[in-house]
Parts: sequence; structure tokens; C-alpha cells
Amino acid sequence: MYAGGGAAISTLVSAAAGYALARYSFRGRAIVFTTLLAGVMLPQITLAIPQYFLVSATGLANSYWSVLLPTFINPFGIYLACLYAQAAVPEETIEAARIDGASEFRIFRIVALPMMLPGLVTVLMLQFVGIWNNFLLPFIMLSDESKFPLTTGLYLLLNRGTGTPVLYSLAITGALLSLIPLVALMLSLQRFWKLDLISGSLKG
Repeated sequence: MYAGGGAAISTLVSAAAGYALARYSFRGRAIVFTTLLAGVMLPQITLAIPQYFLVSATGLANSYWSVLLPTFINPFGIYLACLYAQAAVPEETIEAARIDGASEFRIFRIVALPMMLPGLVTVLMLQFVGIWNNFLLPFIMLSDESKFPLTTGLYLLLNRGTGTPVLYSLAITGALLSLIPLVALMLSLQRFWKLDLISGSLKG
């Protein structure tokens, strides 16, 4: 739920924000882009404590939303989507769709998103892996063990298994099994990268 839901929503947010930065001219665009670059260079670990205070102030601490909400906006994902939109979505195609009477939302949904798909698959994969392996954020946000993600649960199990060999072996086995979803996701998404390479060679 954390990795899949967070990565999916983050990818949609990155697609919309990256497309807007790449293909729209508006006041303050340079400031937004500079702020985005600053967010890319800022280590996420430095935001964990401020995020906890914000979540706690809204009464969402120790809830699923306390882990999910901070993952929805990913500066690096927005930056990648912006670069890919600039390269993959021609301005001429957008103008042609506008002349045909398509709304801006329809252009984004029907024209831009399919063209950006290979790049968005990369954003999805990176965000999924990042959330899947994230330990500090859920460790700070959650106190209810039933809501722990895999990383925090394995850490807790490993600590309890220090004096109990059975629990220790179970934690090591769980860490090994936790790699299976990542490998499965990589194998299922690699066809999109292959299609992108093929389309690029055909264009050339």
C-alpha cells in the first residue's frame, strides 16, 4: 500500500507538474524550477523531523496518511518528468491539438501522457524502490506496529531476534523475500523501456 499507492500518486503528480513546467510559460516559472532543483539536492532525511511536526499538528500522526502524504511530492520525479516532457512532447503537437479544439486537460491526458509513458515508468520505478526501502520516515511517524511497512517491521523483528535464533532467521528470510516484489516490478516494466528504445531508433 505504501510503495504502490505512494508511487502511483507521486508519478501522476510528477507528470502533471513536469509537463506544466516544460510546456507552459507563467510568472515565477524560473523561481519554481530553481526551488525544484534545490529540493532535488536536499537530502530527504533532513525533512523527516519537520514533516513529523507538520503531520502531528494536523492530527495525522501514527496513521497511514502520515507515511503516504510526504511521498506524494517528489522533486526528483518532477524534474525527470519535466526533462522528458521537453524531449518527448513536441510543441507543434500541442498546438495542433489546441487548434482542433482540445482542452488543456484533454491534451495532457490524451496527447502528453502516452508520449511521456517511458519516462513516467522510470519515475514510478524509482519512487517505488525509494518508498519500499524507506525506513526512517515510517519509523518516526508510526508507533502502531500493525501499520509498520516491511522495512520497519523487519528491523523490529531483527532486534527482538537478537537473543532468539528463530526470530533472527525469520528476519533474514524476510529481508531476502522482500527483494521479490522489486525484481518482479523491474521485469514487468522493462518492456516500456524497450519500446522507448525501439521508437527512438525508428525516429532516427
